[in-house]
Amino acid sequence: MSDDRITMQELRYISVFHSITGVTVYRCIVDEENNRLIFLVSEGEAGRAIGKGGRYVKLLREVLGKDVEVVEYSSNLNRMVRNLFPGIEIENINLRERDGAKQVIVRVKEEQKGAAIGKGGRNVKRARLILQRLFNIDKVIVR
Repeated sequence: MSDDRITMQELRYISVFHSITGVTVYRCIVDEENNRLIFLVSEGEAGRAIGKGGRYVKLLREVLGKDVEVVEYSSNLNRMVRNLFPGIEIENINLRERDGAKQVIVRVKEEQKGAAIGKGGRNVKRARLILQRLFNIDKVIVR
């Protein structure tokens, strides 16, 4: 089971995010490897959190000194996976267990596979990081 406690540093990031955007944050996930903060907000609130022309994200990037990403949160695994790949047409999502590890397989159209994976696997890493924390998913595979 993963440790799902919010750290004091995450609380500070959440407080700064809320004071700048006015949007309530469900979770903040720190991705040290990619120097980014991922804020999970209620569904339908991402646009408000990002701001017109990305203004709030740019301001947060300056204030916090890290890349900032906003993802809409859902307690439903399938909905959360779809939220993690905005603009990507997902054909289906399968959950399987292999050797005691939970895997999510995301099937997308062939021409969208590169966009789904992201540069250097960035989008898949983000999905794994979030799904590990929220749903104890060990691996995310895009096919």
